[in-house]
Amino acid sequence: MSATALEVPPHEIVVIKPYIRSPDNWKELREQCYSVRIDVFHHEQGFPIEDEIDNLEDVATHFLLRLTSGSDAGKPVGTIRYTKQTSPSTRETYYKLSRFAVLKDYRNYRFGVGLVNALHDYIRTDARKSRNEGSANGNNAPGDQDGFVRVVCHSQIYIKGFYEKIGYEPEGEEFDEDGAPHQKMVLRLPISD
Repeated sequence: MSATALEVPPHEIVVIKPYIRSPDNWKELREQCYSVRIDVFHHEQGFPIEDEIDNLEDVATHFLLRLTSGSDAGKPVGTIRYTKQTSPSTRETYYKLSRFAVLKDYRNYRFGVGLVNALHDYIRTDARKSRNEGSANGNNAPGDQDGFVRVVCHSQIYIKGFYEKIGYEPEGEEFDEDGAPHQKMVLRLPISD
């Protein structure tokens, strides 16, 4: 290991699914996700606290990254979530990445990339399952004929480069969201491994 490389603290990513009350402590785990988001978006970035918890919490799949050893065991340091949505104009089903946050002191460990990769893996599994169920029932399933699904996020402009490095592309013009400039970013995620 080079002198400048950081040793990544042992950690885990816990998935909190909507409507499925598993693990048993799902409420506590979701509260830990909220605490990371409030720390980053409200305390650090100054967004209004009343906008942080929204009407998608109960339908979103949440991911919580927390430390697993030493005195910091169980400490939540990152979170991300997604919701499956349908475009009203195209009727296309896609995945919306949102509420992505890593505590400032932990951003040098590439935890953000780990969270996004975990989310992408989970989306692939969900899209394959939805496609199989949709085909059997004749319903609209996520994905196109080429075996891709769209993952969409609204990126703050200063973090746009992060998304571009992992394959997201800007779509449309920049816009204001919650008083800050944002850019719609889109990834065509392959469903197959």
